[in-house]
Amino acid sequence: MKPSLRVAVVGAGWAGLAAAVRLVEAGHRVALYEMAATAGGRARSVAAHEQVLDNGQHILIGAYARTLALMRSVGADPRVLLQRMPLTLRYPDGRGLSVPAGPASIAFARAVWGCRGWNWRDRLSLLLTTAEWARNGFRCDPRLTVAELCRNLTGPVRELLIDPLCVAALNTPSHAASGEVLLRVLHDALFSGPGSADLLLPRVALGDLLPAPALLWLRAQGTQIHTSRRIEHLQPDGDSWLLDGEPADRVVLACSASEAARLTATIAPGWSAPAAALGYEPIVTVYLHAPGARLPSAMTALVESAAHPAQFAFDHGALGGTPGRFAFVVSGARRWVDLGLEATGAAVLTQAMTSFPPGTWPTPPQVLRVLAEKRATFRCAPGLDRPPAAIAPGLVAAGDYVDGPYPATLEGAVRSGEAAALKVSA
Repeated sequence: MKPSLRVAVVGAGWAGLAAAVRLVEAGHRVALYEMAATAGGRARSVAAHEQVLDNGQHILIGAYARTLALMRSVGADPRVLLQRMPLTLRYPDGRGLSVPAGPASIAFARAVWGCRGWNWRDRLSLLLTTAEWARNGFRCDPRLTVAELCRNLTGPVRELLIDPLCVAALNTPSHAASGEVLLRVLHDALFSGPGSADLLLPRVALGDLLPAPALLWLRAQGTQIHTSRRIEHLQPDGDSWLLDGEPADRVVLACSASEAARLTATIAPGWSAPAAALGYEPIVTVYLHAPGARLPSAMTALVESAAHPAQFAFDHGALGGTPGRFAFVVSGARRWVDLGLEATGAAVLTQAMTSFPPGTWPTPPQVLRVLAEKRATFRCAPGLDRPPAAIAPGLVAAGDYVDGPYPATLEGAVRSGEAAALKVSA
């Protein structure tokens, strides 16, 4: 066996937690540093109005194999903590599609032919286009945007399927998003096996989904955990590293790209520059409270417009949470952040009142809280130069922004953290 190493993991988001757990499993001595008071990074829980709310409504899918495996490793049972349901994009007026169980290609074809709101031309355009994508191995010119990739699809298909999937997965509008990355997401979600497209909706707060169980597990293994601790200086010390004077044999930078760029500006300027240059897209989550109200399903798709910002609505009562609490998600929300959170909340309130059938709201909904994550994800544009995992000998990066096939998702973060752990252990 290789000797045990002292490994510092900087950042306790999902990437940092994944790296720390896998490093401990490999027999290394880990010290975990987190500048915030709580773990979870950009997928965490916050206290608001005597309630625990998430900083954004997150979902998982069945294809998130590494995330689900990590949860099981730390004693968090996905079968208990997540509600599994078929991928369903259903709108308040009944339009939309649902992917049934069964072999991937057959299930997808059945979903397309059964979609309400499409005519035969719409259905045929999608089936022919996806067949072409499959023949090309779900690859395309990396310079294509999603809008350019989907130019042969009819308007209703783009409106009811492509645009909401694009903004949900890439948090970037289709006219600016990478077609290459969306194809990878569609392949893994829709065509990689039975259940891969299933929605996994959290029944608990994000903090209880992975961060809290992971910290509990790490503490039980003797891991040093330092919260509210920002690393100010990182410098090489022969074959080792010093973090504010504290020694480590290896370092995993699982903090934000901007923090990693700051710490490596003099150590590896060629790596630091693209990390610092990344653009970002915000996500706004508007929480509404309406006692006695229920939405048609746990997750409802919404039509976005200039006046209606949200693309999805979640019924927390249907997920085993607080009855009468609803999360309306505004992805790619740069325009609405600029307009202000009060204006965004008011627009979502109007959208909620006008989008659902009469009788949905026994009492008028009220805005409970508007939360904005201004740097929720990197802007997933065509040809984006994402920094690699390797920074310098004994120094690696982990995070959903690190070069890889996935956009900024929980699965991308976990995979990056696990990959960093492997590099350290090699």
